[in-house]
Amino acid sequence: MILLVDNTVLSNFALVERLDLLQLALGESAATTPQVMAEFRAGVELGRLPTLEIEWLSTLHVEAEEEAVYRRLLRHLNAGEAACLAVASRRSARVLTDDRDARKLARQAGVGVSGTLGVLAQLTRGNQLTLDEADDLLTRMIQGGYRSPIDSIKALL
Repeated sequence: MILLVDNTVLSNFALVERLDLLQLALGESAATTPQVMAEFRAGVELGRLPTLEIEWLSTLHVEAEEEAVYRRLLRHLNAGEAACLAVASRRSARVLTDDRDARKLARQAGVGVSGTLGVLAQLTRGNQLTLDEADDLLTRMIQGGYRSPIDSIKALL
């Protein structure tokens, strides 16, 4: 199954310079859209994000059949989130986003959704991170601006 990563999740892992963990957790099923790539690169150009390699993410374009959904979603979401959700809804993919509105719309459309916390929990359950390491990353993400509803991954395990 395709996992479409939006800029909120991508940025959280970039802020702690651990995109490698996102790649490890998602593997070859990870993808994004050109809109998300543009948002990420804009963050780098503005100095908000470190310069990191993201070309390991495959890129899926909004196809003609998805264009109407994309345009409708643009009224409520930014371009990256709208593109991810439009693609996911037609292609039976899941979306990784931390944006509350995008998560709500994904659920309404029957699209599976997870986010930064889900990825950290998956890495912890899979023994790729200890609980302390996951909590340290979460703390650093929060210090970087991530608004997490929890302060320890233990709450998800």
